[in-house]
Amino acid sequence: MVAVGAALDPGCELCALAAAAGDAGEWLLMFTGFDPATEGQREALLTLANGFMGARGALSECRADAVHYPGVYAAGCYNRLTSIVDELRHEDESLVNLPDWTAVTFRIDGDGWFSPAGGFEFAHHHVGLDLRGGVLLRESVVVDGAGRRTRLRQRRIVSMADAHMAAVDTVVRPENWSGALALRSTLDGDVRNINVPDLRDFSDRHLTEVTVGGYGSDVIWLRAQTSQSRIQVAQAARTRLRVDGMGVAATHSRRYEPEGFSDHVSVEVRRGQSVELEKIVAVYTSRDRAISEPLSAAQESAHTSRGYEELLARHVEAWDALWRRFAVSLDAGVRPRLAANVQIFHVLQTLSPHTADLDVGVPARGLHGEAYRGHVFWDDLFVFPMLNMRLPELTRALLLYRYRRLPHARRLAAAQGLQGALIPWQSGSDGREETPRVLFNPRSGRWMSDHSRRQYHVNLAMAYNVWHYWEATADLGFLAAFGAELLVENARFWASFAVYDPAADRFDVRGVMGPDEFHDGYPDRPGTGIDNSTYVNVMIAWSLARALDAYRILGENEDVGLWERLDVDDTELELWDRLRRRLRLCFLDNGLPAQFEGYESLAELDWAAYREKYGNIGRLDLILEAEGDSCVRYRASKQADVLMLLYLFTAEELTALVHELGYPFDPATIPDTVEYYLARTTHGSTLSRVAHAWVLARADRRGSWQMLGESLEADLSDTQGGTTREGIHLGAMAGSIDILQRCYTGFDIRGDVLWLHPLLPDELRVLEFDIRYRDHWVHLRCDHKEVTVSTKVSAAAPIRVDIHGQEYELAAGEWVTVAADGS
Repeated sequence: MVAVGAALDPGCELCALAAAAGDAGEWLLMFTGFDPATEGQREALLTLANGFMGARGALSECRADAVHYPGVYAAGCYNRLTSIVDELRHEDESLVNLPDWTAVTFRIDGDGWFSPAGGFEFAHHHVGLDLRGGVLLRESVVVDGAGRRTRLRQRRIVSMADAHMAAVDTVVRPENWSGALALRSTLDGDVRNINVPDLRDFSDRHLTEVTVGGYGSDVIWLRAQTSQSRIQVAQAARTRLRVDGMGVAATHSRRYEPEGFSDHVSVEVRRGQSVELEKIVAVYTSRDRAISEPLSAAQESAHTSRGYEELLARHVEAWDALWRRFAVSLDAGVRPRLAANVQIFHVLQTLSPHTADLDVGVPARGLHGEAYRGHVFWDDLFVFPMLNMRLPELTRALLLYRYRRLPHARRLAAAQGLQGALIPWQSGSDGREETPRVLFNPRSGRWMSDHSRRQYHVNLAMAYNVWHYWEATADLGFLAAFGAELLVENARFWASFAVYDPAADRFDVRGVMGPDEFHDGYPDRPGTGIDNSTYVNVMIAWSLARALDAYRILGENEDVGLWERLDVDDTELELWDRLRRRLRLCFLDNGLPAQFEGYESLAELDWAAYREKYGNIGRLDLILEAEGDSCVRYRASKQADVLMLLYLFTAEELTALVHELGYPFDPATIPDTVEYYLARTTHGSTLSRVAHAWVLARADRRGSWQMLGESLEADLSDTQGGTTREGIHLGAMAGSIDILQRCYTGFDIRGDVLWLHPLLPDELRVLEFDIRYRDHWVHLRCDHKEVTVSTKVSAAAPIRVDIHGQEYELAAGEWVTVAADGS
């Protein structure tokens, strides 16, 4: 449990819940007191979602302003707008902020409505998230200008049982007054995309043709349409009232207001009475399946829905099923346990079983805010390992997002005179390149050129994801129908991109960017990309080998002419095999891998001076640009680049890859490589500490645990300096859990063998969880004395498990325990 702010209130149910939680506080994320400076961060962390839609954890009585932002989003609901900013034309596609269905407030004796800016004061304020049940809890005591004291309790859900349903249950209790109480339930269609301050000068109104009305006696509805993508969005809200637990025949009054279309309900109330407003909401879009049209679907769903308590029960049951699959139990103190549960919770809210029915990718900032305009990057590389082992059908669906957008990826490659397919660095609705060409620097107030669309390594992440899904599932149907084509198009792209140097008998890959992001070129030619990135070239070699493996696995006659359909012939296969063995790698004078060709000629940064002057230098690129300088001049990285290879591959795998390229490589140099690049990294991306926690795990367990702790805190403590307000960092959240899942257990899949080589940090006393592997549910338990692997009873065939180099065969319902050191 996390509690921040004011003292406890003896009448507060949340305070009592927190006090009673004890060690179970790992399931409660709570904040007390009201702090405008951190409200945006709280709203992101308290977001509720179910994979189809999300609603930020903003207070129900607020509207968007400098403090609050009640954003509502539907996965894949994008719209494109054109803006003129500083005389430049921008066309941008954004995840649309939809009408706000969360709005509920009250007023006393006809006075002003309760709102943060309405003259009320918080005598007590407590908000929290029940992570186990997926319920947003809130209790406040507010005092108006007349001294009237009112207690407000709320519970909010976005149903994990029914993707289209949500609810807000509000209880208002007068503590020192009696009189007329009016409650207002609103559907607010007057919304814009204004969550990201840096985009304040851009066009932000995505919804048009807003219409509203009533349905029956207690349902209001709103319909709108996105201006360019023409997606229809419909919401319907049913409002019912109870006093002291008893239903009352309240009078509903529907009104058009600046805040939207509202349902007003009034009742006379005495001091100490409890008035409960139950708001049941249905949300549909024209992208949904099995409906006639969104409005009628929303109206009927809201009208016929069961009440809040029954919706809650089914919702909690659905969450319980998810936690049984995804829970990670660690004996390491309450704070790390809470942090791990927060990460898992938000990943599952963004990517749930409901997501598998949608044509969507992995949004880098979840359904929690508008950073990066809701676009899809390479974060699935960090997310899929968590899903592969527990909900592989979801990974499969998310990979199909890439497959369906191959036509645009082929056109993007062809526009550069290349073959195959080029996945865009930022993707949205249809797969075109969405990366903006400029980036605003708040330090200097200037626009900077953004060349990050040169991060073609997103192709390599896709290939890695395809192959590791196949290894985890042995889903031959996917490999034949979709995976092979994705691998082939990636191979063709790099085969046409690489340039042969006959003098050296090597292939060069020029004009790219690696994961580092600080280096988009050289001091004398910024923005043109760097040459022979070690990360990119090694990953190309690996991905080409996997395309060849797919050919061998599927066979020449698979799918009655798969390879003929893809027009793959022996000449092309021979080219891929030659290219994967002859790509150029560059090395420093000390023998360590160079991040890219020419890296050693760059200047060293005065790290101590910059840290002393600026403190957090994560975004060194913005700092240097404001000084009239540039990162391209220095050996400084935003995040792991060369070291990403040690995140993705074991030391043995990396050694073999480098040897196959014809270069000597001694794995004994890996610690020196880690030390060299870690000292030159600013950790300006939340993904950086994930990768570094991994690479430090074997040689520096304490350092790895510290890195993991910092990664777990990235959003909880907003370590990026205000960015959490604009959405959580989904890749870092899933990646942090993967450190526990795969890194500290030495988990790997090689061929048909599940490998384990656990080595826990001293601070982590026990680690256990379940995974799904080859139709088995496998339970792993590791401590500093022994490792136990067990399988549940099923009809699945036996599996092979290698623990510390000793192989065992496990049938369903069997278990094996070995010493932690393998002895």
